[in-house]
Amino acid sequence: MRDDPYNVLFLCTGNSARSIIGESLLNAMGQGRFRAFSAGSQPRGEVNPDALRLLEKMQLPVTGLHSKSWTAFAGPNAPVMDFVFTVCDQAAAEACPVWPGQPMSAHWGMPDPAAVTGDDEIRLQAFRATFFELQRRLGLFINLPVRSLDRMALKRAMDEIGGSSDRSAS
Repeated sequence: MRDDPYNVLFLCTGNSARSIIGESLLNAMGQGRFRAFSAGSQPRGEVNPDALRLLEKMQLPVTGLHSKSWTAFAGPNAPVMDFVFTVCDQAAAEACPVWPGQPMSAHWGMPDPAAVTGDDEIRLQAFRATFFELQRRLGLFINLPVRSLDRMALKRAMDEIGGSSDRSAS
């Protein structure tokens, strides 16, 4: 039996909103079974203020959240990832670094709330939609019987979680 937590990396291009929300959510929801990180292929260098406001409003920790490059997780001293999720289509289409440990990966693309323009309420609605969709997906993910599924079944389940909102919308 595995005692140490599973390491999970959320990837996006800018690492300022979706991947940050995923990191914070999973660290809270995973209850010590999962340790989440986030990074971007072209990090913006700062976390979107609307993402931070929403996380604080949802009473999730924001300490230590920062925008960083995915190369920070590809080196020999980086934590070995068990799972990698891309949460934006652009990052999913890019050539990712080779991750030590050959983690399981899935694409959980969703619209970028940081791209929404308008007043505070309109932007907050976009961030809430992202938050609740990631929370739903992570709820399904953390309840998978990870230890008892073979790699193919686990990959299929992770892919289904990422695509389930697309199917329910049609």
